[in-house]
Amino acid sequence: MREILDKLKKELGEFEHEFRVELPKEIKTAVAMGDLRENAEYHAALERQAFVRARIAQLRERLGALSTINFDAIPRDRAALGSTLELLDLDSDEEITYQLVFPEVANIDQGLLSIASPIGKALVGLKQGDDVTIDIPSGARSFEVLSLKTAHEKD
Repeated sequence: MREILDKLKKELGEFEHEFRVELPKEIKTAVAMGDLRENAEYHAALERQAFVRARIAQLRERLGALSTINFDAIPRDRAALGSTLELLDLDSDEEITYQLVFPEVANIDQGLLSIASPIGKALVGLKQGDDVTIDIPSGARSFEVLSLKTAHEKD
């Protein structure tokens, strides 16, 4: 959780710096060039300013939402945020390990699966020994939960 908060705070700081320091300089420079109706630099800076303002609002909202999460409410007996699941792909007989994480840190190549993804949503609430069939864009996949380690069992 700390990793996610730090990443979002860093990104927020970078955007706030851009919004307060860099963009005003760009706009001032563009205004000095003259006619604003046909000034591409000026319009590009204003568009970037609007984007940065919106992203700052999104990051502040996300940081606020994350700060209200009660980790004591995360289940201790079934898959949830922070759980690591060892799965058997029943179609290919391949074993796969996923950790359920927030979308901000998801990285499928590292086995970090977003709880907001179709597979992540389907895995939430499962217990060891459960079977599940998940409809994904490339077709249905069936899994068996071989082992489950919840967030509470981690070091």
